[in-house]
Amino acid sequence: MRLILSKSLCFFDLETTGTQITKDRIVQLAAVKLDPDGSKTSANYIVNPEISIPDDIAAIHGISNDMVKDAPTLGAIAQEIIDFIGDSDLAGYNSNKFDIPFLVEEFYRVGHPFPMEGRNFVDVQNIFHKMEQRTLAAAYQFYCGKPMENAHNALYDTEVTLDVFLAQLERYDQLSPAACTGHFFKQQSARCG
Repeated sequence: MRLILSKSLCFFDLETTGTQITKDRIVQLAAVKLDPDGSKTSANYIVNPEISIPDDIAAIHGISNDMVKDAPTLGAIAQEIIDFIGDSDLAGYNSNKFDIPFLVEEFYRVGHPFPMEGRNFVDVQNIFHKMEQRTLAAAYQFYCGKPMENAHNALYDTEVTLDVFLAQLERYDQLSPAACTGHFFKQQSARCG
């Protein structure tokens, strides 16, 4: 299927110092703009967040404090980013819940409000969740290759859940019965006690 666009669609992703939109800062913004004629342009910005990147966060995205120390601040490149994105619609993965609110908050903080009027938003994660069920029946079909025939009977649902768990243990080598039960038991104990 060929995508027909009436205006550009800009896919983008942020890497940040954490997940708190009002506290954390952008350290990388990457964007790929797809134009109606099918051409693509990309941009990648490493940003000095002006705060320290926690070690556990740097371990996730690979961007260290040393890598950003000489990078421009967001305030210094905000207009360049706004110009690159232009009037494009925005797209990403989990972008409606994280990236877009983070982008708006950060640009506002540095005195360059990001223009949002007239834009559409495509969140690929929302499409994934709507099109691919995440129900017990879907898990049973995926892991066990069997359709659920008596859903919402507690005993049947419990037996299916056990079958799915056993199939997961077989499918994912990194899971072991002892590690799984110990891990999940500790989490449950912490919540209850």
